[in-house]
Amino acid sequence: MQESDHNCRQTLIALLTSCNQLRQNADNMNSYLESVKKQFEYYKMLGEKTFEQIPEEKLFWQLNEESNSISMIVNHLNGNMLSRWTDFLTSDGEKEWRKRDEEFDNDIKSKKELLSLWNEGWECLFRAIDSLTEKDLEKIVYIRNMGHSVSEAINRQLAHYPYHIGQIVFIGKAIQNENWKSLSIPKAKSKEYNKEKFSKPKRKEHFTNDL
Repeated sequence: MQESDHNCRQTLIALLTSCNQLRQNADNMNSYLESVKKQFEYYKMLGEKTFEQIPEEKLFWQLNEESNSISMIVNHLNGNMLSRWTDFLTSDGEKEWRKRDEEFDNDIKSKKELLSLWNEGWECLFRAIDSLTEKDLEKIVYIRNMGHSVSEAINRQLAHYPYHIGQIVFIGKAIQNENWKSLSIPKAKSKEYNKEKFSKPKRKEHFTNDL
């Protein structure tokens, strides 16, 4: 009888440990989804703060024929986002209806049109992210028939979009020159910035909450 009680206790402990591990894994996955959403929001913000500083006609400026204007980059991001995030879990991320080569035509006519395409792409992305749960992260999705776990597919785009938004910011800084308003730590202000950050207690939160 005592041996039976001992076995029951051991089984119960094992079940509780397993449940706690599953709960921890779920918390970690939810934390991951929240983190990537905040990262995407951060880079979206960098693009928009650049648009605010640039005269409208400069959004279409190209350094040379091989360079992309800000509007061309936005058009490319729109095409990529709509293709990757539409029916994210159920269809290939490179849609048959996508016309990628046309994304690099400098044919956007106004800032209003540019912002419409910009917002359309991001709204598609965030709808897809918001629909995901931790159970989805190990599912397989395809991009040009190449399989990715959902987390790998997210990370792929989380690297791709900042690459292009960095280009947008670089072009914006070149255009505005001395009139550029820094989107990060201003030059020669690192000490003051760090002093303000280290004056606060240690804490666990996403860095974008403190911008």
